[in-house]
Amino acid sequence: MIAIIDYATGNLKSVENLFQRLGAEYIVTADPSVIRSASHVLLPGVGAAGAAMQNLIERGLPEVIRSLTVPTMGICLGMQLLCKHSDEDDTECLSIFDTTVRKMTPSPSIKIPHVGWNQLEDVKTALYTGVNDSSYVYFVHSYAADISVDTIATTNHHAAFSASLNKDNFYGCQFHPEKSGELGQLIIANFLNL
Repeated sequence: MIAIIDYATGNLKSVENLFQRLGAEYIVTADPSVIRSASHVLLPGVGAAGAAMQNLIERGLPEVIRSLTVPTMGICLGMQLLCKHSDEDDTECLSIFDTTVRKMTPSPSIKIPHVGWNQLEDVKTALYTGVNDSSYVYFVHSYAADISVDTIATTNHHAAFSASLNKDNFYGCQFHPEKSGELGQLIIANFLNL
């Protein structure tokens, strides 16, 4: 059973729709015991880092998440919350990935928020089995994680940043697999096979 963490933020419906298409059993929950007993855990997220971390804290979930030993994935803001710190609201995050999330810099030709399809580069690990460099996935964000030792895919929007992270059993996608068509579905299927 997959646990989708519900902390009053996020893209829950689109994530649920993806799992339904894959025929996967899931539960949307904030119950620590259910999360701990899951085979896979998903931390979705859309919104602001400060409020999202506060919601996790109010539900007693930071230590639950840090203690997980099953495959665990953060999506978009969920990935950012797995990092060390976010410049958004000067937020101390979960410190699973040893990297910082920074405000993206606009330019005359680059708009922020970054909304749309971008190519993945330097893809690594079993999460990306069957995914080639230059494959397109869908992004919606204004903050991005620095490239670090945990980076397993990059992309570029005015500057390079981590499109995906991995440390031990924890994975993160800055992009939205659930909005990335067949390729996103493949990435989630790979995650469920971990």
